[in-house]
Amino acid sequence: MTPRVNPQFFEARDWALLDRALETAAVAHRAQTRKATGVPYLVHPYAVGMLLLEARCPTEVVIAGILHDVIEDTPVTLAQLRQQFGDEIAEIVAQCSEPDKSWPWEKRKQHTIDFLPTAPLTVKLVMAADKLHNVRSIVEEYHKIGKAVWERFNRGREQQAWYYRSVANSLIENLPNDFDKSLFVQLREEVEFLFSLE
Repeated sequence: MTPRVNPQFFEARDWALLDRALETAAVAHRAQTRKATGVPYLVHPYAVGMLLLEARCPTEVVIAGILHDVIEDTPVTLAQLRQQFGDEIAEIVAQCSEPDKSWPWEKRKQHTIDFLPTAPLTVKLVMAADKLHNVRSIVEEYHKIGKAVWERFNRGREQQAWYYRSVANSLIENLPNDFDKSLFVQLREEVEFLFSLE
Protein backbone atom coordinates (compact mmCIF):
# COMPACT_ATOMS: atom_id res chain seq x y z
CA MET A 1 0.00 0.00 0.00
CA THR A 2 1.44 3.37 -0.98
CA PRO A 3 0.94 6.07 1.67
CA ARG A 4 -1.20 8.91 0.30
CA VAL A 5 0.91 11.85 1.40
CA ASN A 6 2.61 14.82 -0.16
CA PRO A 7 6.17 13.65 -1.04
CA GLN A 8 7.58 16.76 0.65
CA PHE A 9 5.94 15.75 3.93
CA PHE A 10 8.62 13.16 4.71
CA GLU A 11 12.31 13.89 4.26
CA ALA A 12 15.01 11.30 3.51
CA ARG A 13 15.80 10.91 7.23
CA ASP A 14 12.12 10.23 7.93
CA TRP A 15 11.85 7.48 5.32
CA ALA A 16 14.99 5.81 6.69
CA LEU A 17 13.48 5.93 10.19
CA LEU A 18 10.20 4.53 8.86
CA ASP A 19 12.06 1.63 7.21
CA ARG A 20 13.93 0.92 10.45
CA ALA A 21 10.70 0.99 12.48
CA LEU A 22 8.98 -1.42 10.09
CA GLU A 23 11.96 -3.77 10.24
CA THR A 24 12.08 -3.58 14.05
CA ALA A 25 8.34 -4.29 14.31
CA ALA A 26 8.59 -7.16 11.80
CA VAL A 27 11.35 -8.85 13.79
CA ALA A 28 9.72 -8.21 17.18
CA HIS A 29 6.28 -9.49 16.11
CA ARG A 30 7.49 -12.20 13.69
CA ALA A 31 5.95 -15.19 15.49
CA GLN A 32 2.71 -13.46 16.46
CA THR A 33 -0.72 -13.48 14.83
CA ARG A 34 -3.90 -11.47 15.38
CA LYS A 35 -6.48 -13.02 17.75
CA ALA A 36 -7.61 -16.39 16.32
CA THR A 37 -7.29 -15.23 12.69
CA GLY A 38 -3.84 -16.44 11.65
CA VAL A 39 -3.16 -12.99 10.18
CA PRO A 40 0.45 -11.93 10.89
CA TYR A 41 0.45 -9.46 13.77
CA LEU A 42 2.63 -7.04 11.80
CA VAL A 43 -0.45 -6.07 9.78
CA HIS A 44 -1.76 -4.20 12.85
CA PRO A 45 1.21 -1.93 13.70
CA TYR A 46 1.71 -1.30 9.98
CA ALA A 47 -1.94 -0.23 9.62
CA VAL A 48 -1.69 1.99 12.71
CA GLY A 49 1.38 3.70 11.26
CA MET A 50 -0.33 4.21 7.91
CA LEU A 51 -3.42 5.74 9.56
CA LEU A 52 -1.14 8.21 11.33
CA LEU A 53 0.83 8.89 8.16
CA GLU A 54 -2.36 9.57 6.22
CA ALA A 55 -3.50 11.90 9.02
CA ARG A 56 -0.21 13.79 8.41
CA CYS A 57 1.02 13.26 11.94
CA PRO A 58 4.62 14.13 12.84
CA THR A 59 7.27 11.54 12.00
CA GLU A 60 7.78 10.59 15.66
CA VAL A 61 4.07 9.82 16.05
CA VAL A 62 4.00 7.65 12.91
CA ILE A 63 7.06 5.71 14.09
CA ALA A 64 5.61 5.30 17.59
CA GLY A 65 2.42 3.97 15.99
CA ILE A 66 4.37 1.27 14.18
CA LEU A 67 6.21 0.36 17.39
CA HIS A 68 3.31 0.87 19.83
CA ASP A 69 3.03 -2.81 20.89
CA VAL A 70 6.68 -3.84 21.01
CA ILE A 71 7.25 -3.11 24.71
CA GLU A 72 3.93 -4.57 25.81
CA ASP A 73 3.85 -7.70 23.63
CA THR A 74 7.44 -8.62 22.72
CA PRO A 75 10.83 -9.06 24.46
CA VAL A 76 11.96 -5.60 23.24
CA THR A 77 12.65 -3.32 26.21
CA LEU A 78 12.07 0.39 26.67
CA ALA A 79 15.84 0.87 26.96
CA GLN A 80 16.41 -0.84 23.60
CA LEU A 81 13.71 1.26 21.98
CA ARG A 82 15.18 4.42 23.47
CA GLN A 83 18.63 3.50 22.15
CA GLN A 84 17.36 2.75 18.62
CA PHE A 85 14.75 5.49 18.19
CA GLY A 86 15.41 8.16 20.80
CA ASP A 87 13.63 9.45 23.88
CA GLU A 88 10.55 10.98 22.26
CA ILE A 89 9.45 7.89 20.33
CA ALA A 90 10.28 5.58 23.24
CA GLU A 91 8.25 7.73 25.64
CA ILE A 92 5.19 7.72 23.36
CA VAL A 93 5.37 3.93 23.08
CA ALA A 94 5.82 3.56 26.85
CA GLN A 95 2.74 5.67 27.52
CA CYS A 96 0.70 3.63 25.03
CA SER A 97 1.61 0.41 26.88
CA GLU A 98 -0.36 -1.07 29.76
CA PRO A 99 1.57 -0.66 33.03
CA ASP A 100 1.28 -4.21 34.35
CA LYS A 101 -0.02 -7.20 32.37
CA SER A 102 -0.56 -9.12 35.63
CA TRP A 103 -3.40 -6.78 36.63
CA PRO A 104 -6.96 -8.02 36.01
CA TRP A 105 -8.45 -6.98 32.65
CA GLU A 106 -10.85 -4.47 34.20
CA LYS A 107 -8.12 -2.74 36.20
CA ARG A 108 -5.82 -2.46 33.17
CA LYS A 109 -8.56 -1.05 30.98
CA GLN A 110 -9.78 1.39 33.64
CA HIS A 111 -6.20 2.64 34.04
CA THR A 112 -6.08 3.40 30.30
CA ILE A 113 -9.47 5.15 30.35
CA ASP A 114 -8.43 7.29 33.34
CA PHE A 115 -5.07 8.19 31.79
CA LEU A 116 -6.23 9.23 28.32
CA PRO A 117 -8.07 12.53 28.99
CA THR A 118 -4.83 14.18 30.11
CA ALA A 119 -2.41 12.14 27.98
CA PRO A 120 -0.07 14.02 25.63
CA LEU A 121 -1.53 14.64 22.18
CA THR A 122 1.12 12.39 20.61
CA VAL A 123 -0.07 9.48 22.77
CA LYS A 124 -3.74 10.23 22.04
CA LEU A 125 -3.05 10.09 18.29
CA VAL A 126 -1.33 6.70 18.49
CA MET A 127 -4.04 5.29 20.77
CA ALA A 128 -6.80 6.57 18.46
CA ALA A 129 -5.20 4.94 15.40
CA ASP A 130 -4.61 1.72 17.37
CA LYS A 131 -8.23 1.48 18.50
CA LEU A 132 -9.56 2.51 15.08
CA HIS A 133 -7.71 -0.32 13.37
CA ASN A 134 -8.84 -2.76 16.08
CA VAL A 135 -12.47 -1.72 15.58
CA ARG A 136 -12.19 -2.10 11.80
CA SER A 137 -10.65 -5.55 12.23
CA ILE A 138 -13.47 -6.64 14.55
CA VAL A 139 -16.10 -5.36 12.08
CA GLU A 140 -14.40 -7.30 9.28
CA GLU A 141 -14.38 -10.49 11.36
CA TYR A 142 -17.98 -9.89 12.46
CA HIS A 143 -19.06 -9.92 8.81
CA LYS A 144 -17.34 -13.31 8.43
CA ILE A 145 -18.36 -15.14 11.61
CA GLY A 146 -21.01 -13.00 13.30
CA LYS A 147 -21.37 -12.85 17.07
CA ALA A 148 -18.77 -15.60 17.51
CA VAL A 149 -16.17 -12.85 17.07
CA TRP A 150 -16.65 -11.88 20.72
CA GLU A 151 -15.52 -15.34 21.87
CA ARG A 152 -11.99 -14.43 20.73
CA PHE A 153 -11.58 -11.82 23.46
CA ASN A 154 -10.83 -12.01 27.19
CA ARG A 155 -14.18 -10.30 27.79
CA GLY A 156 -17.40 -10.39 25.81
CA ARG A 157 -19.32 -7.84 23.76
CA GLU A 158 -20.74 -5.88 26.72
CA GLN A 159 -17.36 -5.31 28.35
CA GLN A 160 -15.74 -4.54 25.00
CA ALA A 161 -18.47 -1.98 24.28
CA TRP A 162 -17.82 -0.34 27.66
CA TYR A 163 -14.08 -0.25 27.00
CA TYR A 164 -14.10 1.01 23.42
CA ARG A 165 -16.77 3.65 24.06
CA SER A 166 -14.94 4.84 27.16
CA VAL A 167 -11.61 5.05 25.32
CA ALA A 168 -13.15 6.93 22.39
CA ASN A 169 -14.73 9.45 24.78
CA SER A 170 -11.57 9.79 26.89
CA LEU A 171 -9.40 10.41 23.83
CA ILE A 172 -11.52 13.29 22.58
CA GLU A 173 -11.46 15.08 25.95
CA ASN A 174 -9.15 18.10 26.31
CA LEU A 175 -8.09 18.28 22.67
CA PRO A 176 -6.92 21.76 21.60
CA ASN A 177 -9.76 23.81 20.08
CA ASP A 178 -7.89 24.41 16.82
CA PHE A 179 -6.80 20.78 16.43
CA ASP A 180 -8.17 18.57 13.61
CA LYS A 181 -10.27 16.05 15.54
CA SER A 182 -11.27 13.94 12.53
CA LEU A 183 -9.31 10.82 13.61
CA PHE A 184 -10.98 10.92 17.04
CA VAL A 185 -14.46 11.58 15.63
CA GLN A 186 -13.96 8.75 13.15
CA LEU A 187 -13.03 6.40 15.98
CA ARG A 188 -16.13 7.32 17.97
CA GLU A 189 -18.40 6.84 14.94
CA GLU A 190 -16.88 3.47 14.03
CA VAL A 191 -17.09 2.26 17.65
CA GLU A 192 -20.80 3.08 17.62
CA PHE A 193 -21.21 1.28 14.29
CA LEU A 194 -19.45 -1.82 15.62
CA PHE A 195 -21.65 -2.08 18.68
CA SER A 196 -24.81 -1.42 16.68
CA LEU A 197 -24.26 -4.68 14.79
CA GLU A 198 -26.69 -7.41 15.82
